[in-house]
Amino acid sequence: MRPIEDIRLVRPATLADAALLLAEDGARLVAGGTDLLPNMRRGIADPAVLIDLTGVAGIAGIEPHHGQWRLGAGVTLATIERHAQLAQQLPALVQAAGAVAGPAHRSAATLAGNLCQDTRCVYYNQSEWWRQSNGWCLKLKGDTCHVAPQGARCHAAYQGDVAAALLAYGAEVEVIGTKTSYRRPLAELYRDDGAAHLTLGAHEVVAAVHVPAGHPQRVSGFRKARTRGGMDFPLASVAIALRLDGGVLAELAVGISGTNSHPLRLDGTYALLGRPVDDAALAALGKLVAQQVSPMRTTITASNHRRLVASATAQRLLRELAAAA
Repeated sequence: MRPIEDIRLVRPATLADAALLLAEDGARLVAGGTDLLPNMRRGIADPAVLIDLTGVAGIAGIEPHHGQWRLGAGVTLATIERHAQLAQQLPALVQAAGAVAGPAHRSAATLAGNLCQDTRCVYYNQSEWWRQSNGWCLKLKGDTCHVAPQGARCHAAYQGDVAAALLAYGAEVEVIGTKTSYRRPLAELYRDDGAAHLTLGAHEVVAAVHVPAGHPQRVSGFRKARTRGGMDFPLASVAIALRLDGGVLAELAVGISGTNSHPLRLDGTYALLGRPVDDAALAALGKLVAQQVSPMRTTITASNHRRLVASATAQRLLRELAAAA
C-alpha cells in the first residue's frame, strides 16, 4: 500500500466529472469506503487517486416518479433501512439493506457501493504476505484459481445483499459515462467472472437505481442465511416478490446472491405460475435454485452446504410470503 500522503483526493461536483477523472491512472471511486478501504489496508487495492463522490448534488436522493422509485447511487443503506414508504412498497429492499454488516457500516455504506462491491474469496481477502506466500491467485497478480486450479477463470463469490432484492423487483440501473448515459436491467451490470464481475465501462459510474413500485397486491421479502447472526457475509441471500390470484401464483420473481460470482434472478419461475404454493411447488422451487446456484470453495463453508442453504431459504421464504398473501 502506498503512503497515504501519496494518494490524491479529488471531489467532483457531478458524476460526469467523476467519469472523466476515472481516465487518470490508478483512479478509484469512493463514497462510504466500507469495501474499498479494507481492501487498501490488505494491499488488494492501491489507488493513486481517490474520487470522492459524497459532494455530488442529488446523489443521495430517494424520489418516487411515475410508478417507480429512483434511488440515488449515494443513498446510504441506513437511510433505505429507515425509509417508511420504501418499507411499505419495497419491503425486501429495506430488509436487505438492514441485513448488511453492522449499524456503523450501514450509516456509511451506499447503495451503489453495495451493488458494485468486490467479489470475495478465502484465497483473496487476506493480507498481502499471506497471498504472496500462497503464490497469489488468478484474481490478483497470479495465474491460478486455487478454488478450481484446472479452470481458466476466477470463482470469487459476489456477496452483496441488496442486489438480490432489486433483481426480484426487476430494477434497472442508470449509468453515466464520459460519452454516454443509459439505463439497463440491473442483471446486465454483472457477468459470471469473479475477477471482472462488473460490466461497467472504464469511464462509467452508476448514477441511480430505478425500481418499479409493483402491483398493489404484490408481497415481497428478503432472507439472509449466514454463519453468524449479525455482521457476516451471506451463505445465501434470497429475495422473493410474488402475487397470488385466486390462491395460485400470478407473479413470482426470485433474486439470489452470495453463491455465484454474480447475483442472479432465478430463471424458470414461470413454470410455477398458476399453481398453489404447496409442497410440490416448494420442491420445484428448491430444484430450480439448486440447479442455478454454483457455490465453490470460496468460503470456509462447504459448497454443497451453501447450495442446500440457498434452496431451503428460498422455500421457507416462499411459504411465508404465500401465507401472508
